[in-house]
Amino acid sequence: MNILVVRNDKLGDFITALPSFYVLKHHNPSNRIIALVAPLNQKLAESCDFIDEVIVDSSEDILALAFKIKEARIDASITLFSNTRVALAQWIARIPIRIAPATKIAQIFYNRRIKQRRSEVKMAEFEYNLELTKALFPDITLDFPKPLLQFQGADEVYSAFCSEYGVNKPIIAFHPGFGGSSDANWTLKEYVELVRLAEADKRVDVVMTFGPDEEKLYNEAKLLLEESRVILYRSLGSVVDFAKLLSTFKLFVSTSTGTYHLASAVGCETFTFFADTLFASASRWKSIGEKQHHFMIPLNPKGRATMYEKVKQELKNRLLELV
Repeated sequence: MNILVVRNDKLGDFITALPSFYVLKHHNPSNRIIALVAPLNQKLAESCDFIDEVIVDSSEDILALAFKIKEARIDASITLFSNTRVALAQWIARIPIRIAPATKIAQIFYNRRIKQRRSEVKMAEFEYNLELTKALFPDITLDFPKPLLQFQGADEVYSAFCSEYGVNKPIIAFHPGFGGSSDANWTLKEYVELVRLAEADKRVDVVMTFGPDEEKLYNEAKLLLEESRVILYRSLGSVVDFAKLLSTFKLFVSTSTGTYHLASAVGCETFTFFADTLFASASRWKSIGEKQHHFMIPLNPKGRATMYEKVKQELKNRLLELV
C-alpha cells in the first residue's frame, strides 16, 4: 500500500510526526511510506530509513500540488495537520482513503474524519499524530525506538567540530533563539548568566548554537561573551548535519523550538522552557525522546524570577551528575 503522510509545516511539527511514519512502515514493511513536507524538512525526511519517498510542498498552486500527489499513486493518506489547500489537492488527486482530524472547513474533503479535540491537550502532539494511524490500521502497534533518529557519520561530524573549536570535554549546549510555537523564553542576558554558570564547571565545554537566520542574536551574544571560553556556533549547513552534532552533546538547553525537538529525537538530554499555558505547555509539546526536563515559565514577574532561580539550581545539579 502506498501511504501518504502529510506534515508540511515547521521543523518541530514535522519531528512530532516521525513516530507515525515509523509505525506505519513497521506495521507492514511492504507499505510504501511517502512524506509530504515543507522544503526545510526535505533533507531530514530523506535521511529516515522508514520514509520511502519525499514530496516537497513548495507552496505551488492547488492543481500543481495535486499533480505531484497523483503521480505518487497514493492508496491512502493521513494528514496530521490540515488546511484547505492540502485537503483539496488530495481530493483532486482522487486518493481513495483520506484521513484527517475533524477540524476546520478542510475536513469536508476527507472521507475519514477523526474527532480529536487537540485543544484539550489530553495527550501530546506526537501522540495525537500516532492515534490517527489507527484509522487506517486499527491493530497497529504505536511503539517506536528512542532515540528514533540515528545517523551514520555522527562521529566524523563531532571530530571535525572538536578539531575546529578545540573541544576536548563533554559539551553542554544552549540555544537562546525563539521559533516554532514557543511563546516563552529567557532574555539573552538571562541565557548568558546560565551559560556562565555552566562555564564555571571546568569539566565541560560550553557551546551556544544559533540558526542561519539568527545573525543578530549571534552578534549580540558575541559582545556579551567577549572574554569567555564559550563557543558560539552558527549552524549554516543542513539540518541533518546539525542533528548529527546534537546527538553528541550531553545536554541541550533551549526554549520549545524545532531545535529542541531535533535534539531530543537524536537522543540528547534536554532542559526546555515552555509558556505556562495549556496550548504551549510541555503536556502538548513534549518531544519524542527520553531524558527531558521541562520548565514552565510563569507570565507574572515574581513567578518568572522564582522559576529562573529553580532553573539555575537544577542546571548546577545536573552538571554534577553528567560529568
